[in-house]
Amino acid sequence: RVWSGPFETEPYEAAWATEGILFVRTLEASGLVDEAQARVQISPDGMNWCDEGTTIELSSEPAVTFAKVSHFGGFLRLTGELPGGAELRVIVYLALKA
Repeated sequence: RVWSGPFETEPYEAAWATEGILFVRTLEASGLVDEAQARVQISPDGMNWCDEGTTIELSSEPAVTFAKVSHFGGFLRLTGELPGGAELRVIVYLALKA
């Protein structure tokens, strides 16, 4: 997936899980000078979202970053906004455990 400007992942239904780790693997980056973050969001229905409070630092180099979450309700996703001209090519992984 390529992120530029505002971004969000597809929502993932995770009500059955008790904990999870969201990984962001940066494959390529361009134009990213300042620190950038992705925010973990939760939702009861997959349509209405709020910030959970956890953030993931996004790397300007090929790397893997992560965040651990628990007590998140029904749905999970990542969202954020990159500064103008910045672009990240990423793979997002979600590992859940009951």
